[in-house]
Amino acid sequence: MAVWDIASRLLGLLLLFHTWRAWAVVEVEMEDIVEVFRGDTAQIYCKFTSEDGIGAIDIVWFYTARTGDRQKIYFQDSTMKLVDRGTPFTDRISVNGTGANGVVVLTINEVKLKDELEFICFIKSLTDGKGEGRTKLRVFETPKFPTIDAVRTGISVSETGLSKIGVCDVKNGFPKPNVTWYRDNTPLHNVPDEVKVISSTTTESSGLFSVKSELSLQVTKEDKDAEFYCEVNYFVPGETRMTETNRINITVHYPATAVSLWVESPKGKIKEGDSIEFHCHDNGNSASSFTITDERGDPIEESKVLKNVTRRNNGVYNCNSLDLETGEEISANTTVVVNFLDPAVVIPEDIAVVALGKGLTATCNALSSLPTSTAWFKNGKEIFKGHTLTLRNATFDTTGTYVCVVTVPDIDGMETSGTLQVNVKGPPEIERPDNTEIEESVETSVHLSCSVRGFPAPIVNWTTSDGKVHDSKSKLTGEGVQSEVSFKVTSDVTAVCNAFNEHGTDTVAFHIKTTIHTTTQATNTTSTTISSTTVKGATDIQIKKEGNGVVIPVIIICVLLLALLGSVLYFFYKKGKICGRSGKQDLTKEKSSKDNIVVEMKSDNTEEAILLGVNGEKLSPSD
Repeated sequence: MAVWDIASRLLGLLLLFHTWRAWAVVEVEMEDIVEVFRGDTAQIYCKFTSEDGIGAIDIVWFYTARTGDRQKIYFQDSTMKLVDRGTPFTDRISVNGTGANGVVVLTINEVKLKDELEFICFIKSLTDGKGEGRTKLRVFETPKFPTIDAVRTGISVSETGLSKIGVCDVKNGFPKPNVTWYRDNTPLHNVPDEVKVISSTTTESSGLFSVKSELSLQVTKEDKDAEFYCEVNYFVPGETRMTETNRINITVHYPATAVSLWVESPKGKIKEGDSIEFHCHDNGNSASSFTITDERGDPIEESKVLKNVTRRNNGVYNCNSLDLETGEEISANTTVVVNFLDPAVVIPEDIAVVALGKGLTATCNALSSLPTSTAWFKNGKEIFKGHTLTLRNATFDTTGTYVCVVTVPDIDGMETSGTLQVNVKGPPEIERPDNTEIEESVETSVHLSCSVRGFPAPIVNWTTSDGKVHDSKSKLTGEGVQSEVSFKVTSDVTAVCNAFNEHGTDTVAFHIKTTIHTTTQATNTTSTTISSTTVKGATDIQIKKEGNGVVIPVIIICVLLLALLGSVLYFFYKKGKICGRSGKQDLTKEKSSKDNIVVEMKSDNTEEAILLGVNGEKLSPSD
């Protein structure tokens, strides 16, 4: 019995050793999962160890069908390599390596979605040792960018039940993408009577998945500013990726709980003449109608504008908001103050008269709803600030128009003005001209003027030293009178501007000297007058009337007398009363060679003397 036990134990150890040796012959190592994008190439590695040589090993590749059955697609031994015909992988697979290094690689080209299967590498040795490994092939497709559509109509918070917010859609992904809704940054999940998310998946003809997700909510007022969007998670080889849709807003209708009324234009304080534009708005988001009325309940026109307002438009204005869905009415009001500035009042009014050397006080005020500022101007220049203007020791320079301008500093362009004419009472005062000595040609017109200050306005006339009173033109100025006169001068004369009023007189004299310009041209004509005295023609003789005015008439008389004397002598000569024609007596003490009376006339324009005989014959210079 003992021997049998020992023999049995030895036999068991022998069998155990033999079985362990058989198991240890072939060991296969493969990856659990291989991931690849659709259309790419997949490589599945099969690593094995065997005590048998390469020539004693068979390599077989299988895939597990969706039914669970094994389908052989490839066989290899020491003599051949064979791809099975009629399988989904017949034209798309190849195996690299002989197994000499313990590695073979199954390559699948143009991977399809249907290729997402389990692949088996089976190794068998000649000693009946065998082993196998398994790898799952995972196929991926990136989905298209997701889209989101919001509801187009507004949603009322008073609606019962859930309201549809929008739909997210993601197409053509593999495996199926996951969609999550967000409000602002908070994910939304199904909550009874508050949030409902319904997702549906469609398998396209290509085998890809499209997912559509619809969100419904119980809308509240706070949702009017919320942003809704979808987050899509999808898978790629080795990782999970995420993308988001655009943000959307929804229109939420909710009843108003408060209303506001304000003046949109003008900004700031209102003044008379402005146009007031009212705006009325409530905090609701449902359809409402607004009515603006004044204190008396009279409605403002449709444009909500009051034009050319006055202080009579002061008061409280109301706005009533009527919710067209619920019929509820709420109201608000605002107070309108129209500021005014009355016309300026100047005292004394219009015109003030002050005596020379005396003083004057004037005031300028305007009634206003706001504080005012006053400034006085003369000739466009500011001369004083304040409501009261004081003038001391008045002179004629004080005369003029004073303008007071009253403004409201708080409102641009709000101002009024008044004027005061100040006249200084006193005798005339003529402004002395720079030159009272004037030189003019005879028979020309002279124009004179004088400016006279004084009040009452002086009367001005013009007289000349020859006793004449000339017509003049006078016009009133801000300070007095401006007078002008024109007359023709024939000789030296003095013109006097005379000004007078009830307080006195004043004069100014203008001394006018005349000049004469005379031109005498030389001639070549001859006259039989006096003896052989030579007379030269005078040219451009200018004679002033300072005692020389009688010279010209004397010269003219002398010339006429000489011509008369010559004619008488010639007459007696022709009658033979003076001397015979034989030439025995001379008219002069000097004896002429031919007893002729000769007059030699020279001209500035000739260098040769022309000699004429008694009978007009032309004689040579030697004769």
